[in-house]
Amino acid sequence: MADEDYVIEMLNIDKVFPGIKANDNVTLKLRRGEIHALLGENGAGKSTLMSVLFGLYQPDAGVIKKDGKEVKINDPNDANRLNIGMVHQHFKLVECFTVLDNIILGVEDTKNGFLVRDAARKKVMDLSEKYGLRVDPDAYISDISVGMQQRVEILKMLYRDNEVLIFDEPTAVLTPQEIEELMQIMKNFKKEGKSILFITHKLNEIMEVADRCTVLRKGKGIGTVDIKDTNEEELSKMMVGREVKLVVDKTPAKPTDTILSVKNLTVPGRTKDKDAVRNVSFNVRKGEIVCLAGIEGNGQTELVYGLTGLTKVKGGNITLNGKDITEAPIRDRSKDGMSHIPEDRHKHGLVLDYTLEQNLILQRYWQPEFSSHGILNKPAMRKYAERLIGDYDIRSGQGPITIARSMSGGNQQKAIIAREVDKNPDLLVAVQPTRGLDVGAIEYIHKKLVEERDSGRAVLLVSLELDEVMNLSDRILVMYEGQIVGEFDPKKTTVEELGLYMAGARKQEAAND
Repeated sequence: MADEDYVIEMLNIDKVFPGIKANDNVTLKLRRGEIHALLGENGAGKSTLMSVLFGLYQPDAGVIKKDGKEVKINDPNDANRLNIGMVHQHFKLVECFTVLDNIILGVEDTKNGFLVRDAARKKVMDLSEKYGLRVDPDAYISDISVGMQQRVEILKMLYRDNEVLIFDEPTAVLTPQEIEELMQIMKNFKKEGKSILFITHKLNEIMEVADRCTVLRKGKGIGTVDIKDTNEEELSKMMVGREVKLVVDKTPAKPTDTILSVKNLTVPGRTKDKDAVRNVSFNVRKGEIVCLAGIEGNGQTELVYGLTGLTKVKGGNITLNGKDITEAPIRDRSKDGMSHIPEDRHKHGLVLDYTLEQNLILQRYWQPEFSSHGILNKPAMRKYAERLIGDYDIRSGQGPITIARSMSGGNQQKAIIAREVDKNPDLLVAVQPTRGLDVGAIEYIHKKLVEERDSGRAVLLVSLELDEVMNLSDRILVMYEGQIVGEFDPKKTTVEELGLYMAGARKQEAAND
């Protein structure tokens, strides 16, 4: 194929960080009007390669061509001038700005020194209507859901009329319905002649929308394949370097005592004008995985905040191991046997500017093992961190002293899971535990959750991934508009039936316990 048929060529790209070669002689070519997937394990160098294309990093070696001509991309403004846009895995939004102000930031119209928003508002609303990306332009980013923030990022890119669109893990934060919509939107972009680079770990999405796929492993390019000539098993083997089990192995649950009991719980919403959780009751027993399923924005987040102490509840009771913890501080809940893998790993899971070893003892630094008279025991911290890094295959450039911010999203997630599971909790609250993880890591986390269940722990799983819900759960509770509308046995229900309850089309009588 002649050079001019490629809109982007990244040739022999190297990028080195302290202790790690993130990209090692990688070549990637994007055809005009194609959807090209970039696949690889966590830390394989996918986001780094795309950050090089978007001007966030400078390559240490190699050449980038746009429309056959060599270009130098010093920063994202250069990328935008070349009509290259990027939706980042961890959104680049200003929390205290409105949706509209975030979309136009950097390309604002002004008159006599004042912002002119009318034309921008019309363009944004027209784009959101055209692509089914409905947003409230006047809402503040801090008040909207993660899924809604994703839409703002996509609209930001469309507002700038970009023709090369980079999506870094775009579906990691979306519901199944939103993922279907996004897949359709990407197909529509392709019909309009836009070219898409699509980073994902989800093999079914690649099979559905991509034309070709380039696989990276440990920073090196493994190869580029036509999707019509491959399958999920082959792709996962290319990515991980071994066979991966795509289905969870587990024996039937043998639940015993009730560990968590929730009675008539009511939790206020983000904007306080409406309760997000209304009069919800359920329990979780030792030796079972109970899954809260629902479309994002139906109260699961607020319910978890209430259970874990991140939000004060408005009414009802929470009992852990027979002890009322409704008003207990977060540390007391942790001491009483609760672990929490949070939905937002940056906001509630890690202190990003701490080292990996500091993050791994956040829940335990006051214990005698790690401190004496307020002074941390550094050798004990180091030894503990090295054990968890080995046990959980947490990959980072400088081991225990790596700054958490510099790690890939998937490895940040593994660090949180290691910390929370290693506390040997009675109750593990796992919210989207495999978000942004590759198939090898997902296989590992699923195995871990089943091990926790089999060793007598109670697991409360919150997931938007219906495959994960059906594969892992022993019981499924569906939430819709702040209430539990149904309880299901995964062996006796279907994805279609769950979908109807999740969308509010059906409701079981007396669904609450």
